[in-house]
Amino acid sequence: MPTATLGVPRRDRQGCDYEAYVPDPIANRAFVLHGDTAADIADAERAVAQLQRSARSLADSEAVARLLLRAEAVASSRIEGLEIGGRRLLKAQLARGLGEDPGDVTATEVLNNIDAMRWAVDTVAAEPRVTVEHLLEIHRRLLAGTRLEHVGGVVRTQQNWIGGSSHNPCAAAFIPPPHEYLDDLLADLCAFCNDDALPAVAQAAIAHAQFETMHPFVDGNGRTGRALIHVVLKRRGLVTTAVPPVSLVLATLADDYVSGLTATRYRSDPSATEAVEGINRWVSLFSAATTRAVDDAQQYEDRVRALQSQWRDAVGRARSDSAVLRLIDALPGAPLVTVQSAAALIDRSIQATNEAIRRLEAAGVLQQTTVGKRNRGFEAAELVRAFNAFERQLASPDADTLTSPPTRTVPYRPQ
Repeated sequence: MPTATLGVPRRDRQGCDYEAYVPDPIANRAFVLHGDTAADIADAERAVAQLQRSARSLADSEAVARLLLRAEAVASSRIEGLEIGGRRLLKAQLARGLGEDPGDVTATEVLNNIDAMRWAVDTVAAEPRVTVEHLLEIHRRLLAGTRLEHVGGVVRTQQNWIGGSSHNPCAAAFIPPPHEYLDDLLADLCAFCNDDALPAVAQAAIAHAQFETMHPFVDGNGRTGRALIHVVLKRRGLVTTAVPPVSLVLATLADDYVSGLTATRYRSDPSATEAVEGINRWVSLFSAATTRAVDDAQQYEDRVRALQSQWRDAVGRARSDSAVLRLIDALPGAPLVTVQSAAALIDRSIQATNEAIRRLEAAGVLQQTTVGKRNRGFEAAELVRAFNAFERQLASPDADTLTSPPTRTVPYRPQ
């Protein structure tokens, strides 16, 4: 018996016939959106636009943008089983910023997702056209420094599948197209992303579904595909400042998410009823998830504003451009800082930043902790608790964990 088959069950060593799904091209296709789907899209686009206006009204909209992008990247990772708490991630992120290896494999993968999504939103969306090379670069950044770094940015050259056995696709839930189709499908996807015939939310939903159906990489397809959502929304101008954390809602609606994607994989002509109904079902679900994500994000934003107001009162009188007030404005995007990282964040000297941190410690806003091997860090514990509560709320189907328990792993309820 070949060594490679030792320990493999007999049924997994047997061959089988299987059917891979090859999606139709989507560039230049005329999509039919029903009236109720169009209404869901309009609701989602109004909500996202309002989030942008609300974020710009804050003293430091960049802090809110960073926080929501981090929340989105963490949720996107969680859908693929990368579980990590907010405090642990913040410490790993700060340790990396200090030039230390966080020594945390899961944290490294999630931090890569944050970096990849930030690059996608800031860089790819600003380019005149989305290209296949852009998608490959997002994937490279996602897998950098991990055990799968060697396949980062490399389109697969073998068949993959979802579900069933890891040895063969005989019992798979879904089998993506053979690799020979991928170059043409990726080029078609980029052409679709560069068009503006559809509303932005519908375009993002369909682009994401097509990417997940293609499954062009060995690993990291979901995270890359969810970054693509925000590339489309930013490129179309719907997102200007704050990324809506739609993956947090899709992670909560995991079964609906999978069935919605599955509904787009019709086995008929693109204009047939089955195909049209499947696309409408998915786009409506995606639009509703986006609206829900924005609503919960705005509630969280209100909690953050209230905390900042309390902190300003606790600190007392200070100049409007003082280091302490600038740090209060910046903390939502960086609830855990060192003196050095805080100084860079607020563009003030080490001495002025030290004094600001001392005032915030005295006011009970910051608490000292350890980052990495021996670095002093300062944590806004109330912000971390508020963020955990935000994540719990988004994990509840009805946005209330008291009446509708979370459907996935979330931080414990604060006592």
